[in-house]
Amino acid sequence: MSFEPKYAIVTGADSGIGRATAVALAKAGMDVGVTWHSDEEGAEETAREVRELGRNAVTKKLDTTDLDACGDAVDALAEELGGLDVFVNNAGTGDNGPFLEMPLEDWRHTMSADLDGAFVCIQRAARRMVAAGNGGRIIGVTSVHEHQPRVGSAAYDAAKHGLGGLLKTLAIELGQHGITSNAVAPGEIATPMTGQTDQDPHEVSRPGVPLGRPGDAREVAAVIAFLASPASSYVTGASWPVDGGMLQMGPQAGSHIESDTWRDADKQ
Repeated sequence: MSFEPKYAIVTGADSGIGRATAVALAKAGMDVGVTWHSDEEGAEETAREVRELGRNAVTKKLDTTDLDACGDAVDALAEELGGLDVFVNNAGTGDNGPFLEMPLEDWRHTMSADLDGAFVCIQRAARRMVAAGNGGRIIGVTSVHEHQPRVGSAAYDAAKHGLGGLLKTLAIELGQHGITSNAVAPGEIATPMTGQTDQDPHEVSRPGVPLGRPGDAREVAAVIAFLASPASSYVTGASWPVDGGMLQMGPQAGSHIESDTWRDADKQ
């Protein structure tokens, strides 16, 4: 089967990793569906950048906590684009707090946004790919916390672990249809979510990261673009950390932390 992606949807593409990914896929020759939750203006800016590259862009509001509507939004975008070859599940939230103090409502909100909604949207996308019979690419943006936990991030860690597991399961179930399923697991990336909007990560020092700095959203998008391309045809069921080496620092962090302040979720 020859895979030639023409149409992609990137959720949460109004800024940060999502915007960088939409632009990267447009550079690779794809028309792109852009979703937004609260920043319609940001989504339109992403669409403008895609169109400046000569590709079509369509936008739609998507709330992954609205499980009855988010799948319909994916279907509507695919219809407007004219097809769906690549689906990038990027939308989500980072809300969290100490486990002992976390209200069930907060837990459910994070799980709905990061895992339940992802299930609904990815399922709709996969059904379309299977029906079309042309193969496809499913890519989920998880986090380094898909692999290692963080104090104060019980709900986020659980949701990202779950999303990673879902994507691995899809790899073995959808492979017969020529559809690959992979995760990209960013570390600290200079985006609005980390409070670093428009900040040059090369000017920020992170001694605990082997590369010494946060990442740029375009560095994550480059890996996603590879996984969305024909060149990744034999890659599935994998999780690709894009973290400057952060995940390799376990023993070093364990031996070099000099106080108990890390135990306080409010100081994370």
